[in-house]
Amino acid sequence: MKSVRRLAALAAAAGAALATAAGVATAAPGPRLAAAPDPVLASPYLYQWAGQTSASAAMSATGIKTFTLAFMLSDGSCTPKWDGDRSLTGSDQTLIKSIRDAGGDVIPSFGGWSGTKLGAKCSSASALAGAYQKVIDAYGLKAIDLDIENTDEFENATVQDRILNAVKITKQKNPGVRVVITMGTETSGPNDWGKRLIKQAKAIGAPVDVWSVMPFDFSSGGDMAGKTKSAVDGLVGQLKSTFGWDSATAYRHAGLSSMNGKTDNPGEVVSVADFTAIRDYAASHHLARFTFWATNRDCSGGGECSGISQPKYAFTKIVAGYHG
Repeated sequence: MKSVRRLAALAAAAGAALATAAGVATAAPGPRLAAAPDPVLASPYLYQWAGQTSASAAMSATGIKTFTLAFMLSDGSCTPKWDGDRSLTGSDQTLIKSIRDAGGDVIPSFGGWSGTKLGAKCSSASALAGAYQKVIDAYGLKAIDLDIENTDEFENATVQDRILNAVKITKQKNPGVRVVITMGTETSGPNDWGKRLIKQAKAIGAPVDVWSVMPFDFSSGGDMAGKTKSAVDGLVGQLKSTFGWDSATAYRHAGLSSMNGKTDNPGEVVSVADFTAIRDYAASHHLARFTFWATNRDCSGGGECSGISQPKYAFTKIVAGYHG
């Protein structure tokens, strides 16, 4: 290999000498441009209503480049607003600018558990796609996350279909914008409503880029790394059977969003060691998305923190080191 590289270097030098002799100036190589960060791959959730909301502090401490911003909701109509009450301009726009100025990017998340959902309030797929478009245009987005977990959207066939048809319209208008769908899961993979959502995407022709599950709130505890792997493997099995993909392709269309420390279920804990094992599993299968809820909670103790003893930003650092 060394001799090959030496020959190539000699040939390049000879070519440059010939060009100079012929009176042709050779251009100096330009600076190597840093690749734009992928807002889908490794972007922990960040919200503005409580806890550690400083994106710049987290970026400086961990090397994280991207965040999933929660949540885009309905203001009671088909108008998108942050948490249902903040306009697309203001503090959230300032936050996005600060992240981008530091070399990062964002993926807004529509939905979540609480609040009024656009999927339920918009009367048609075209109206819902219009709401998505307002947010895409406001921030020049590369991706959006549709967090479909509340019963208003998830356990409702009409709304599920409305969302999927809105995805289809959105992708037709913005082919370069990636769409993530995030949903709850059982330890064996998506439940019947989740399976329906995936099957309907195939039937409708909604080109969802990444299917991501939230592998927590299962029970009172146990092996959370093992349960997470089982849940994602179940998702992959559903993707394979629905779309006819092989395993490698299905894993590359799958993702997970865990929760750091104590989850919503008493006794259930995702430790730093668990999350490290989950990261290793994600990397071994090249999952398209690896994240958690939330950087705001990535500190030690109770209150707005994780509820466990952990180094500050321990989970965010693990996500920052994920490269798919």
